[in-house]
Amino acid sequence: MKFIHTADWHLGKLVQGVYMTEDQRYVLQQLLEVVEQERPDAVVIAGDLYDRAIPPTDAVDLLDELFQKIVIELNTPLLAISGNHDSPDRLNFGTAIMEARGLHLVGQLKPTIKPVVLQDEHGEVHFHLVPYADPAQVRYTFEDEEIRTHDEAMNAIVTRIKASMNPAARHVFVGHAFVTPGARPEENTSQSERPLSIGGAEYVHSEYFKCFQYTALGHLHQAHHVSDETIRYSGSPLKYSISEEIHRKGFLIVEIDAAGAVTVDKRELKPRRDMRRVIAPIEEIERHAICEDYVFVTLLNDNPVLFPMEKVRAVYPNALHVERKVTVVTGGGTDEADSEIKARREADPVALFAAFYQEVKGVPLSDDKHKLFAETYANVLREEGGAG
Repeated sequence: MKFIHTADWHLGKLVQGVYMTEDQRYVLQQLLEVVEQERPDAVVIAGDLYDRAIPPTDAVDLLDELFQKIVIELNTPLLAISGNHDSPDRLNFGTAIMEARGLHLVGQLKPTIKPVVLQDEHGEVHFHLVPYADPAQVRYTFEDEEIRTHDEAMNAIVTRIKASMNPAARHVFVGHAFVTPGARPEENTSQSERPLSIGGAEYVHSEYFKCFQYTALGHLHQAHHVSDETIRYSGSPLKYSISEEIHRKGFLIVEIDAAGAVTVDKRELKPRRDMRRVIAPIEEIERHAICEDYVFVTLLNDNPVLFPMEKVRAVYPNALHVERKVTVVTGGGTDEADSEIKARREADPVALFAAFYQEVKGVPLSDDKHKLFAETYANVLREEGGAG
């Protein structure tokens, strides 16, 4: 069985006010060419087809175009799930009708998770499509009041799947979650990935997926495996923030033999424009060759630069951000101001609010208010996960 594992297309993505639709079309056309050349048994998309629940028309048209090419013209089964950026209801519409043509799109978690069964010369391969669902949704769907975290939710989902797994078949899990060894925090993420929850409750233990021959994951934008070579993120097809500057974007071609052994081939995609940093004085930048890349520019000039964006865009027409590197002098010497800004950006939102509250009010945040803010923020995250 040979299939393509991709994820996190985020069609309709807006980066610094620029729609990435044409850039997405450019790289996904390369994916279509590989589907046509390799003739895989299936294409798997592990969530976040769109960047938000109500995507722009161009993004909907692009997805329709890609699906038609893969399913109708190339006659290749396509298996996809909703991610935390997608609208489960919208993606779930008309799925029963589309399955007859080979499009298996699961937007909503159901009490019974029936696999999509594909056949090769060695027998059946069962694809278990598990869309993103927060713990409250899993708790309601499974009628289990003990489910409170993403880890507990995923454990309950996999337990249900294992109870009805056919031991004679090979099994592939398709999911959208933050999976790490031991459900502990990891650094392999980026600024363009929306947090699934707060306070460390979003992490899922990789141990749950040992019963599958392969686990195709979405949500984290850097391609990597977790604990085991068969538990993998394909990563996103494009860089969606400057924090992804060093990522090598692409997709995975996965093959499962008769015994269930897996081989994975990473294929890279060539972007229409790269996304990268440029750090130099404005005088040096003005001597650079004209370049169409998406750049985030840090000016090293000691003094303010007049009309910096205009000057930068004369060389880099698609520059997305320009800032001047600022140093602050303290009693102990010189520190980078941006390091403090970065630390604040990466801080836990609850801890950040507690620090802000104490600074403004002069007293620590009480336990009741701490809990209230955490619950309110979690509700906002949950609503945004279903609303884009």
